[in-house]
Amino acid sequence: MQPQVDYSRKWYVMAAVAMSILLATIDGSIVNVALPTLVHDLQTEFAVVSWVILAYLLAMTTLMPSVGRLGDMIGKKSIYTAGFVVFTAGSVLCGLSPTVYWLIGFRVLQAVGAAMVLALGGAILTEAFPPSERGKALGLFGTFVSIGVVLGPTLGGILIETLSWHWIFFVNLPVGIVGVWMSLRYVPASPPAGKQTFDYAGAVTLFVSLLCFLLALTLGQQLGFGQTPTLLLFTGWLLFLALFIWLELRLSQPMINLRLFRNSLFSINLVTAFLTFVAISGIFILMPFYLENVLGYDTSQVGYMLAVVPVALGLTAPISGSLSDRLGTRPVTVVGLLALAIGYFTAGTLTAETGVLGYVLRLLPIGIGMGIFQSPNNSAILGSAPRHQLGVVSGLLSTTRTLGQTTGVAILGALWSGRVALYAGGLVRGGATAAPKAAQLAGLKDTLQGVVILMILALGLSVWGLIQERRSGQLVKPMVIDSSPNVEI
Repeated sequence: MQPQVDYSRKWYVMAAVAMSILLATIDGSIVNVALPTLVHDLQTEFAVVSWVILAYLLAMTTLMPSVGRLGDMIGKKSIYTAGFVVFTAGSVLCGLSPTVYWLIGFRVLQAVGAAMVLALGGAILTEAFPPSERGKALGLFGTFVSIGVVLGPTLGGILIETLSWHWIFFVNLPVGIVGVWMSLRYVPASPPAGKQTFDYAGAVTLFVSLLCFLLALTLGQQLGFGQTPTLLLFTGWLLFLALFIWLELRLSQPMINLRLFRNSLFSINLVTAFLTFVAISGIFILMPFYLENVLGYDTSQVGYMLAVVPVALGLTAPISGSLSDRLGTRPVTVVGLLALAIGYFTAGTLTAETGVLGYVLRLLPIGIGMGIFQSPNNSAILGSAPRHQLGVVSGLLSTTRTLGQTTGVAILGALWSGRVALYAGGLVRGGATAAPKAAQLAGLKDTLQGVVILMILALGLSVWGLIQERRSGQLVKPMVIDSSPNVEI
């Protein structure tokens, strides 16, 4: 018999989780719009300043699987609340950084706190809402992501123009203080049932594997992907990944239950999520340079224009989430991926003379597509987990997202830089951002063509998943999350 779950405080929990999302997304989007300013003010190059983002994503991605498992073991509330404190302290230290290298170091501290809140936010929210409302809840989750992403560039542009880049980090202080209070007051304490042990060997091997992979991507962008250090890191990634899988298949309480991946549709959900974040993260780290260097807009105008995609995402995410509660997740995700492919194709028609309206109309399908896709896809992933593994699956989902972001920044950034060098007739002193406008624009168009191919691949996988579901006669709809700690998947 299933224990009765109290859903009466679900909206208070939603408010508490929303604060963590705002904290993380405001910070991330503020940093993106500040990159050109950081290059100038800190007297560095794009390859160095990109580590302000990459170091953050690297540290956060490698830590989230372990945080998710610890949340399932010792309770999510204490880790979640501590994450607010660490992130807020890291933000203040980032704002006080005297050089780009201090800034990169304190971004790692920020990432520790971000891993603690982001790995568990989806799990806390999923527990707080009944299964029949999970799509709607995660749709609202997407809306809060969009609010943070919209506020980030807009607020960042204003702060950089009127004060300095230091204040883009200080803005997290009041949000963090309110978030700690709300977490202590509203997030329920839900200690897990049964005795559980932490898989130290699995945690270490997964950490090293992810670290090698992410370092290979980031160093490959600077040294070259065919160079010996990069190849050694890729080799380390594969070896430690194989060791991790070998260990996990032999443990009764593994770090990640690999039986989840026996469900091919669950795997498709994770792969398509990964591809969409590769695309959107890689492109939108480049878009500020297009808007400033090619079109000539100032920082505050860039902030407003970058808000197009998250605004569209925020408006469509709750609608798609509610629709997926009734229609099933797969048909809705297929529509979202189709819109994304169209959006990146139209973005590839940007020119050096594109006006504000032309930019908005070209980028709008990307925001709409991401909003339609993300909520039902997240609902399907989290709905596949028993209650005692929600933290792990939530951490796995967050890891997929940040792994996609890191891969997108590294691979698409390297592709753009390489294509810019080609069109400029060779490497440009000062990096790709110092190349002629025509070369930067041509490189961006080539990069967008590669992204369109990624979206077609994701769409094909999702369509195949839809066909498989229809053959079995059952679409993925909200399911009851079993609270038993002994459920086999």
